[in-house]
Amino acid sequence: MSQPTGGVHVGLWWRQKEPSVERDLDGLGEQATDGHTRLTDIGGGTEGRSMASIPEYYAGKNVLITGATGFMGKVLVEKLLRACPEVRALYLLVRPKAGQSMEQRVSDMMTCKLFDRVREVNPDFHLKIIPISSELTQPGLAISPEDVERLSACINVVFHCAATIRFDEPLKHALQLNVIATQQLLSLAKQMQHLEAFVHISTAYANCNRKHIDEVIYPPPVEPKKLIDSLEWMDDSIVRDITPRLIGDRPNTYTYTKALAECVVQQEQDKLNIAIIRPSIVGASWQEPVPGWIDNFNGPSGVFIAAGKGILRTMRANNDAVADLVPVDMVINLTLAAGWYTAVHRPKSALVYNCTTGGINPFHWGQIEHHVMSSFKRNPLEQAFRRPNANITSNYLMNQYWILVSHKFPALIYDFVLRLSGQKPQMMRIFNRLHKAIGLLEYFSSQDWEWNSENMSMLMSQLTPEDRRTFNFDVRQLNWPEYIENYCIGTKKYVLNEDMSDIPAARQHLRKLRNIRYTFNTLLVVFIWRVFIARSQMARNIWYFVVSLCFKFLSYFRASSTITK
Repeated sequence: MSQPTGGVHVGLWWRQKEPSVERDLDGLGEQATDGHTRLTDIGGGTEGRSMASIPEYYAGKNVLITGATGFMGKVLVEKLLRACPEVRALYLLVRPKAGQSMEQRVSDMMTCKLFDRVREVNPDFHLKIIPISSELTQPGLAISPEDVERLSACINVVFHCAATIRFDEPLKHALQLNVIATQQLLSLAKQMQHLEAFVHISTAYANCNRKHIDEVIYPPPVEPKKLIDSLEWMDDSIVRDITPRLIGDRPNTYTYTKALAECVVQQEQDKLNIAIIRPSIVGASWQEPVPGWIDNFNGPSGVFIAAGKGILRTMRANNDAVADLVPVDMVINLTLAAGWYTAVHRPKSALVYNCTTGGINPFHWGQIEHHVMSSFKRNPLEQAFRRPNANITSNYLMNQYWILVSHKFPALIYDFVLRLSGQKPQMMRIFNRLHKAIGLLEYFSSQDWEWNSENMSMLMSQLTPEDRRTFNFDVRQLNWPEYIENYCIGTKKYVLNEDMSDIPAARQHLRKLRNIRYTFNTLLVVFIWRVFIARSQMARNIWYFVVSLCFKFLSYFRASSTITK
């Protein structure tokens, strides 16, 4: 998400342009007085001809996509095929993985439920998808000379979605995947004879060390090339030791390397037409291709599932902080629109689009807690460990107390029972992994940011009414309770592959868990009474005093209610 400003200094600061105002002769473009590129900073190339709609623009185009087998990449491929049916071909950079060839991975991707709508309209859509063998960690992305020649001769638009999104990725590996791979893709892009737009997917948290984030590329703490050269000769253990000093006031290597990648992209803005998309926390789909589509445990999805299963009972977050979730289909709609705009208008410098919701249609972590719990009680997950009842607190000591009482003690008891029955204990391991994942999210769930979204708003105004409907990224239209409900159902249907027809059985299971809880609490009260209170006169006196106070309060409350009526 962003890069360090302190610690080991490995390079030079980038310099922003001197403040100035520049206008083209025909009045088409304007350079903002702060030196930052706005959406109005457009070059020539549109005079004297009518504006093509987004589907019309992509008709006949060859599009290169990295990260196509990832969450956002799949949605991008599906949307292009469905909304722009005349697109000529989609070239996907894919590597073999987990014993699967690139062809197998692409084939598996195309058979998933995400592509059902495309399949209904065009059963032969797979003929437009051309996999290209590639490996981001290898020199030249391990693309064969024949494929390089092929891509150089035909590609019109590049969407760079590939990245490692692990927050705790070792710095060297994150640098390789997020920065060096981006450099090499840019080198390939400069060879493409018919390239009209290069769209880079970044993150809204690339500069999370700032509280207010404009749609500009900020100077990096170090010059990317110098950092790459410096780390190249270092042992992994040395890099691991100096990583905290390098990333400085940024929370992890992901934000750090994504900020560096933006600067690498910016260096080529004089040679390529570039757009940078900065989504915040990308969640399940809002409307397309189906409401609530999600295929992974990353980010909030894993937290929602853990809460729905009754495993997660406490999380440290600020109830009043904005949870800047943005649906994946809105991000992809903006991405395709930005690709169209970049190709048609050819901006003088890279345009940045902050794709966020908090400043326009805010929703808070406390509200998410309420709606997630309500949703999973109405539509419970199968074989829940406990009834959904998670609690958000910003107090560290209170959070640690609930971790001990609601997480660790139950895990120890459950594992003890498993050992007695001859099974391998697993619950404490699950909770340890959960705590690690939640800990990585605390930085983002405990504070607010303000993002300027002027370019996103202005881009929307450039679309025709039809394009605005087809490629909708107007976050003002989001109904958050409805979206969270669909999100939770989506985790059940698409991540856990649970059948909605089994909900009555899941509800019965929750009632069983509720009865077990009531029985346990009753036995616990009896035990405490017998062991501590019944044996001590002083304890009994205190007990009777507290009970009498409770009765007096209830009597007073009832009397007050009667008088009021």
